[in-house]
Amino acid sequence: MRMARFAKLNELMKKGRDQRGMTLIEIMIVMAILAGLIGVLGTTAMNQYRKSQIEQTKIAMREIAKQLEAYNLACNSYPTTEQGLMALVEDPGSDVCPNWGPDPYLKKSQLKDRWGNDFIYESDGTRFTLMSHGADKRPGGTGVNKDITLDE
Repeated sequence: MRMARFAKLNELMKKGRDQRGMTLIEIMIVMAILAGLIGVLGTTAMNQYRKSQIEQTKIAMREIAKQLEAYNLACNSYPTTEQGLMALVEDPGSDVCPNWGPDPYLKKSQLKDRWGNDFIYESDGTRFTLMSHGADKRPGGTGVNKDITLDE
């Protein structure tokens, strides 16, 4: 009986030796490979996200330009720099634009770029420039930080 127990224990120990686990070095290699993959995929995803923010800002600027054109048709001029883009949100008064509205051309939330900054608007009443300073929120820049400009 005692001999049978030892034989069974010996057999279990042999099975344990035959089934190897991963060594520390193997685990570290796997972790390094995973970290490299995550780094590459993460960088690619972030670059695509930044590009999409630029494209969304350009789309928003084109929408504002369409509404500026509608304002121009109704008022015979673009809002001046002093009036700003708020002339598309709130009636500037019948002395400035007697045919404004009746509904706002845009919502106030549409006057911000994808980084949460107000669009920069300049106009003399006959032409306008619409600009966003991009991701860095400062004039100039390169890449995703480059200023985005729309001239009409």
